Amino acid sequence: MGSIPMNRVMERLDRLVAADDSAGARRHLLYWLEEARLSGDERAMLTFCNELMGQYRMAGNAEEAIRSAENALSLVEKLGLENTVSAGTVHVNCGTVYTAFGRPSDAMAQYRKAEEIFRQQLASPDARMGSLYNNMASCLAALGEYAEAEKSYAKALSVMEAIPGSEPEQAITMLNLADLLRAAYGLAEACERIDDCVQKAYDLLEKEDVPRDANYAQTCGKCAPVFEFYGWFVYATELRKRAAWIYSREAK
Repeated sequence: MGSIPMNRVMERLDRLVAADDSAGARRHLLYWLEEARLSGDERAMLTFCNELMGQYRMAGNAEEAIRSAENALSLVEKLGLENTVSAGTVHVNCGTVYTAFGRPSDAMAQYRKAEEIFRQQLASPDARMGSLYNNMASCLAALGEYAEAEKSYAKALSVMEAIPGSEPEQAITMLNLADLLRAAYGLAEACERIDDCVQKAYDLLEKEDVPRDANYAQTCGKCAPVFEFYGWFVYATELRKRAAWIYSREAK
């Protein structure tokens, strides 16, 4: 069996993601997935399938995203990792894939499995639990369970507020909550609460001590269209400029 240089592979992946080179990231992962398969390194295969499902999801490739998710779940079982944090992460990522491609019931089943594992295995607070609750909320909203979705967003905020440096993630949650309120109650009826959510998201992104790194750039890209939708046109443009500047810096 060969040995996959995981540190080097993941460092290269991080650089590609930081430079917003999604196509390059997918090529990189596919190359090393095949190397891992040829060398019989199933743990490396699991890592690469886990990363690929997210890359394909963001690219809108349902077939490959779902295939990667199913491969990852099979590897979790084959490796005997069912009750580990790694398995919980796989379940979360599979849930995001199923939610993205119109299978919210399947997604919720994955999130429930992740929640059970994380409650047993993670110390509190942990960003992975906050991410889980965010994703669960989006799935519940897709199922029309708006009250439960709002509770899940509140859980996510409760976790993330206790974690230093999590302002970008909190901002995304606030904007997701704004969208949920609009879907549940309508723009006119929920306008004050929506405005409050959008303002809080702005305040979080503008905190002086928030690092302007690749994570911040990704957050800017996600948040800009939402700010734009709610009438913050100038700020949406500013966020896109920030993201572009960070990506160009990281690509050097």
